Parts: sequence; C-alpha cells; structure tokens
Amino acid sequence: MAGLEGIGTVRAFGLGLAAALLSACASAPAPISALGEGASPAPEPPPYDASAPPHILAGRAPLQCVPFAREESGIQIFGDANTWWRQAAGRYPRSSSPAPGSVLVMRGYRDPGRGHVAVVAQIVSSRIILVDQANWLNQGEISMNVPVVDVSPDNDWSEVRVWYIPNRQWGARIYRTHGFIHPFLLTAEIN
Repeated sequence: MAGLEGIGTVRAFGLGLAAALLSACASAPAPISALGEGASPAPEPPPYDASAPPHILAGRAPLQCVPFAREESGIQIFGDANTWWRQAAGRYPRSSSPAPGSVLVMRGYRDPGRGHVAVVAQIVSSRIILVDQANWLNQGEISMNVPVVDVSPDNDWSEVRVWYIPNRQWGARIYRTHGFIHPFLLTAEIN
C-alpha cells in the first residue's frame, strides 16, 4: 500500500505543478470596465472566411502565451508576458498600430504582475484584428483567428475586447494594452 500512496502524492504534486505553470500566463486580464446598463452594444463581429473561423486547435500540447508568441512572431523576448513591453524597449519597435506578425501586449490584470501576449494574424479593419494566442482560456489551448476589437476612445488600441470562442460572441470585459511589439530588431544606423 505504501507504493500506491507515493504514486498518489506524486500525481497530486504533478497536477499541482501543471496547474501552476498553466496559470503563469492567465487568459483573462482584469477588465477596466464591463458593459452594463447604458453601455454601448458590442460591435458587430468582423466578416469571417467560413473556412477559417476563430477556433481552438485540437491535438496540441498545452502551451503558455509567451513561448507561443515567441515562436510565432520570432521576437526573442523571454520571461513573463508582463515584462515583454519593458524588455522590448530599445530592442524592437513598439507602437499603437497593429501589423501582421506583431505581438499585442496586454497589461496586468488581477495584479500588476500579470499579462498576456498574442500574435496579430490579420488586420480586418482599423478597429478589428485577428490574433493567434495560447492559454487565453487557461487550459493551455492554442486559439487561432480570434477577433480583437479596439474600443479605446482615441482609436489607439489602449483598450480592447476579445472574441470569446466558447460562446461565439464578444467578451464583455474591456482589457488595457501597452500596444504592439514589431518583429524586427532595432539596429544602429550605419553611416
């Protein structure tokens, strides 16, 4: 019986460790506001290519947002998502304008030590982009072609809403962002 108790402890430890790792890049940054009475209705979803609607990839091993974004964008930043904006300063161009292949950096939620990164797959309009991302739903899943809408008053991508795949609708939360990191290194000017 002692051997079975050890397996239970090891299994419990392993599950706890897996849960802790998956929470490192949580998927739901704290909202800065929520739609309530008197709030404007959700924007219409972007037109979709019926062959490529937002979806979760099946059969992929769980992955955090950071290694996924690094692999997909080529941006060689390591560490938690909440450090990417700061780490990119002086190394990669940063802006408030999306571009395919750039990384959208969401600011802390629940506490300032949290963040999320997603890769811009397509620009649909001046206020809607599609992103590919990992772990948005906290299961380590890879989500593809996920719409994100700019709801900031100045159209500067500082506040966004994210499409919620399970319900096939815009999420009610509004999330703050730092902006976009673009995937080419800054180099010294050659004379």
